[in-house]
Amino acid sequence: MADELQQHLDNSLYGTPQLRPDEQRKYLGTFRERCYLQMTISQMRDKTLQELFQLHVTDYETAHCLMNNQVSDTLQAFYIQLLTQANMPFTIVSSEEASDEAIGLLLISDEAVNDEVIDIAKKYPTASQTDPQEQKNASFWGKLFH
Repeated sequence: MADELQQHLDNSLYGTPQLRPDEQRKYLGTFRERCYLQMTISQMRDKTLQELFQLHVTDYETAHCLMNNQVSDTLQAFYIQLLTQANMPFTIVSSEEASDEAIGLLLISDEAVNDEVIDIAKKYPTASQTDPQEQKNASFWGKLFH
């Protein structure tokens, strides 16, 4: 009885304990294992990645989108339009992360999916994003000697 009372008092004073709060802060209030796809704020501005997102957003029919409120209004409007066309529900999440490398958009599931790669640039690589070493080896001399 005393333990239950102490726990109730602690919850009242300090709030309900959270499971992995740093991870939840980073992933806009959810856990990493629930994420299908992620875009940073700088990636959201990239036209090539915007086209990739538009192409692959329909691959995740049961997903829900979380968007960082630090994303500019014009970008938010663009992605909201894409999500509406794909009939995907979305939520604008309040976040203090305003850097370009902060997560700007997440496609998530209600349950764990454990996708190993969630970054859009790594999940759907394009020809322009190939490794510079591979481009160097693609030259005439690179092909001849390698």
